[in-house]
Amino acid sequence: MFSGIVELAAPVVALEKDKGNLHITMECPFVDELKVDQSISHNGVCLTVVRKDEKTYTVTAIKETLEKSNLGLLEIGSKVNLERSLRADSMVDGHFVQGHVDQTAVCTEVREADGSWYFRFEYEPTGDNITVEKGSVSVNGVSLTVVNSRDKSFEVAIIPYTYEVTNFHQIEPGTVVNLEFDIIGKYITKIVRQIMAEQQK
Repeated sequence: MFSGIVELAAPVVALEKDKGNLHITMECPFVDELKVDQSISHNGVCLTVVRKDEKTYTVTAIKETLEKSNLGLLEIGSKVNLERSLRADSMVDGHFVQGHVDQTAVCTEVREADGSWYFRFEYEPTGDNITVEKGSVSVNGVSLTVVNSRDKSFEVAIIPYTYEVTNFHQIEPGTVVNLEFDIIGKYITKIVRQIMAEQQK
């Protein structure tokens, strides 16, 4: 479980294909605090540390993860948003993020707004994936508030700190991002749809 408060955007230093899997090696300043079997969010995807050395650690993404996320698009030097899992005594400054990406979206517009930025993303709704005005959404693992919610698109506002610390400073029109919709919203949507289906019988 995560909160969507990204610690930093770290570079990919090695990629190794292994049949349908992809081993991703990252370089980050807190690698000495990590241990094998630890869970870390990578652009919103929960992955397990499988090995580490003094400066880097490696995680493995399976075929299904690569198909449902943007991790398969990573290149050497790509910046990845990292967040270590929540502790039981942690403050939840963002919202509850499971690290299970629902689908990807494409950035269609970036607008500067007097020191901050607005990013618009478009996606094909599937299942119970929806956004609501002022609701929460995770974009590349970043907990954000939805604005201008539409059936197939939404916007988020990014402050300078988030822009610099995360990989939002590399997102431009055409960039593919990972989405995890609010788990509470998904449950409510599913329940309402079940009730409506029962009423129509």
